[in-house]
Amino acid sequence: MTDAILLERERGLLTLRLNRPDKKNALTRAMYSQLAEALEQADSDPEINAVLITGSSECFTAGNDIADFLEQPPSSLDSPVFCFMRSLLECRKPVIAAVAGAAVGIGTTLLLHCDLVYISADAKLRMPFVNLGLCPEFGSSLILPRMLGQAKAAELLLLGEGFNGEQAAAWGIATAALPNGAAALAKAREMALRFEQLAPGAVQISKQLMKAPDREQLRKVIEEEGALFIQRLHSPEAIAALSGFINRV
Repeated sequence: MTDAILLERERGLLTLRLNRPDKKNALTRAMYSQLAEALEQADSDPEINAVLITGSSECFTAGNDIADFLEQPPSSLDSPVFCFMRSLLECRKPVIAAVAGAAVGIGTTLLLHCDLVYISADAKLRMPFVNLGLCPEFGSSLILPRMLGQAKAAELLLLGEGFNGEQAAAWGIATAALPNGAAALAKAREMALRFEQLAPGAVQISKQLMKAPDREQLRKVIEEEGALFIQRLHSPEAIAALSGFINRV
């Protein structure tokens, strides 16, 4: 593991902390690989009861590191970003997220696969896929219309509109909105540590039952989205938008 992903173990809780403050915790190929590996190891470790994903009290993640993305774009569904998606989707242990500040792109969509999400009320979430000439990913095209209704989901996915942590909690994307990032992290850690007192087998079976009805359809949609996302990366629209983003930075 590099310093971009910090692993912190406290009793039965494994915390995965995004740690690129100079890049707003933007995710690289290497970071996706590290996250996937850590999730898989946690899932097979009988001493781990829960996993907490967080950034800092000021920033969760700005999403994909665009420069890294352009230099080595995902070319297949075995690319690191999709390995991370599968690892999170298939994780049997409870996964909790603590979110503050920016949660952009996959920084928002990954929350749809966490079991508990505690967020600062003023967090800024956005899925600007269309703004970059791309398409939704990580099952968001299936989950959000079901969760929010077609009209609100269209506003978020077709227009790329942003929303805050308070709205995320009201819509069911987050479990609860807290006054600030420090409070969100403290609450997430408190709730994650509660799994130490619960029967792990019962927790895992309960999670499995909750996820089972949609699991196969969700796997299929994530693969379909991923294949189209890879195609879109080579489109003139995406190339122009991504290059323009880099030039503005």
